[in-house]
Amino acid sequence: MRHPSLYQLNTRILLNELAYRIGRAATLDDVPDALLDEIAGKGFDWVWFLGVWQTGEAARQVSRTNTKLRAEFQHELPDLREQDIVGSPFAVKAWTVHQDFGGDAVLARMRGRLRQRGIKLMLDFVPNHVAPDHPWVDAHTEFFVGGSEQDIAREPQNYMRVQTVRGPRILAHGRDPYFDGWPDTLQVNYRHAGFREAQIQVLGSIADRCDGVRCDMAMLLQPEVFARTWGERAKPLDGSPPRDEPFWPEAIGAIRKRHPSFLFMAEVYWDLEWDLQQAGFDYTYDKRLYDRLRAENATPVRDHLRADMAFQERSARFLENHDEPRAAATFDEPIHRAAAVITYLAPGLRFFYEGQFDGRRVHASMHLGRRPTEPVAPRLRAFYDRLLAILQRSDVREGRWQLWDCRPAWEGNWTHQQFIVTTWDAAPRRSIVAVNYGPSQGQCYVTLGLPDLAGKNFTLIDLLGDARHDRDGSGLSGNGLYLDMPAWSAQVFDIAPR
Repeated sequence: MRHPSLYQLNTRILLNELAYRIGRAATLDDVPDALLDEIAGKGFDWVWFLGVWQTGEAARQVSRTNTKLRAEFQHELPDLREQDIVGSPFAVKAWTVHQDFGGDAVLARMRGRLRQRGIKLMLDFVPNHVAPDHPWVDAHTEFFVGGSEQDIAREPQNYMRVQTVRGPRILAHGRDPYFDGWPDTLQVNYRHAGFREAQIQVLGSIADRCDGVRCDMAMLLQPEVFARTWGERAKPLDGSPPRDEPFWPEAIGAIRKRHPSFLFMAEVYWDLEWDLQQAGFDYTYDKRLYDRLRAENATPVRDHLRADMAFQERSARFLENHDEPRAAATFDEPIHRAAAVITYLAPGLRFFYEGQFDGRRVHASMHLGRRPTEPVAPRLRAFYDRLLAILQRSDVREGRWQLWDCRPAWEGNWTHQQFIVTTWDAAPRRSIVAVNYGPSQGQCYVTLGLPDLAGKNFTLIDLLGDARHDRDGSGLSGNGLYLDMPAWSAQVFDIAPR
């Protein structure tokens, strides 16, 4: 699929809410067929079950005793209970499916149920760190970045004392170069040859159980980033020769020898998206587009969409996910709709988060297993129903995408700068996507260089609303389509021959 759609589910919260309804603990076997049918009916090609791996008591205790985290939890969940704090799913103790979720056998059955509906399964791979009670702490202390008494005295937020079978050690918390360490994790060392081999084996075991992985903070493994974060402190603890070549090409190549169509998606920032695409990733997060949409300025959004198609088609487009705030709380509703049309009718992978369609506003922490009840936003749900139907069209899934330049509707009218107009073409099916991404009513002309328009008559049918306009194809490809649209509005026209 050239432009697939991905649906992200928070596994912990999904099963906790199911447990409340059925009156007992729920596993992946309890996920109803009706939910999977609904996901398939909305046209999703992938489902990402976030956080299925086994976590442990060490990370959970950090979550429950960290005063800063507890303040955040209390804000998000005013009736917070101790049992609601379950620990981060990114502090992995073992790469087996969490015992509370039913274990590996239940995951295999879920994968089969998804396959029956033509849906592929995506899971997490957290490559940068593990939980403090991971078995490697005892079995392979040399796999970690170590520290000294001076390090822990100078940076207590970035190091911790651990007790191992070989005695006490000071090990580093997982971190990126710009922030303090994650206190519920330990940093693994990509300069250690034995660790790299073991990590590729872990990744291979994951690939045996799913169809693709989302790799958490994937850019942290890049040699220049790892060196900037750790420097000489990342010398292997056992004195073995350090390895400094990139990890991802080696790992991705090894997995694809066993699973040629296995998919890799990278969470990546800092303008390293292209680098990771070249390293073998199928898709990379497009945080730049999201940030530019939040700035509510059409010009940088339009400029961003001028990037090379080879890059764009491997970009994962989103308006929210488990890391970002809820879109309904971030954008006013008209801006939300306009931003969604731009995001999901661009080329690449269309990435949605559970609750987005209903207008959820509370961003539930990854450390929590429960979230507050919220009312459904009916207008937003109706909008997403229409948008998801559009994303199932053959031109939008498989066709050729094009960004067009808009001209002033008359001399001195600057509002054409607010417009972002694109087309999807998989003849005979074609569509026009027109968005006024600005705070005022706007007008423009846009000439559509689509083949076979001249000399024919068409009806433009708005797939997001009820408008219908008869147009001459020669005019569309000549002087151009005239648009007059309210602020923060979007229309998607099917070009239907008459």
